[in-house]
Amino acid sequence: MSTDAIVLLKEDHKEIKKLFRDFRKAEGEKETGKIVDKIIEALTVHTYLENECMYPEVRSLLPDLEDDILESYEEHHVADVLVIELAGMKPDAERFDAKTTVLIENVEHHIDEEEDEWFPKVREALGRKQLQDIGARMLEMKEGAPRSPAQPSALKKTIDAVIS
Repeated sequence: MSTDAIVLLKEDHKEIKKLFRDFRKAEGEKETGKIVDKIIEALTVHTYLENECMYPEVRSLLPDLEDDILESYEEHHVADVLVIELAGMKPDAERFDAKTTVLIENVEHHIDEEEDEWFPKVREALGRKQLQDIGARMLEMKEGAPRSPAQPSALKKTIDAVIS
């Protein structure tokens, strides 16, 4: 298995996009609720790894990408707020599907920007070894990453985004 940070993040993106497709095809509140629970967990882990490892590393190594990283933090913040709201909702709530759809649209935009614009810049500027080192740290962090937006480390990330 590759430890290249970009490869790992793209694998997460693929998994998240599959969950989005599953949501769009889901029938009934029970199925929809289970899929949204999986989306919440996948996004909580993924944004934690990016916010706590990938973005800070790239920010320190490639100061020219500061604006891209700050925009990514803000996109994560919007997703975090929606995830927290969804985590507290029942699938039969009036705005559950609409809120999930807005979350999906937001995250799809973010993924497209990362993969089409940001990742190529990072790959070009950082060597293979640096990306493997960052990826290895991400894999280590993944073990203890929050799985729910209500976990303290996930809440801290959201609060930091609001007040920073």
